Amino acid sequence: MTQDLPGIYRNYIACLNRQDWSRLGQFVDDDVSHNGRRIGLPGYREMLEQDFRDIPDLHFNIELLVSDASYVASRLAFNCSPKGRFLGLDVDGRRVAFAENVFYEFREGKIVQVWSVIDKAAIEAQLVKKA
Repeated sequence: MTQDLPGIYRNYIACLNRQDWSRLGQFVDDDVSHNGRRIGLPGYREMLEQDFRDIPDLHFNIELLVSDASYVASRLAFNCSPKGRFLGLDVDGRRVAFAENVFYEFREGKIVQVWSVIDKAAIEAQLVKKA
């Protein structure tokens, strides 16, 4: 059975942007791992909820999307204003633009593994310019 992983992924991103946590389990496996650490669906949901608390204007924008039968690779673009400290940096509500490169492994239409790297250097460069 062929799955439309790009379509599933776009629906997942829409779910995040709506903060529709009750539907997160339609896209994310109960035993999901993030950056090599098994956190399960409750831990994954808590991580995302915390992201939205830390960044009230958070919005996931798909800039690049590539997939095969089991994996999705995505470059997500952000232009937002994190409160206080973000990634160990004193952002304090200043608007910053950055990207996140993410790889997802899917099994039976659900995300089972996530590997994520945020371009922290891009944020640091903007904070130096604004200081």
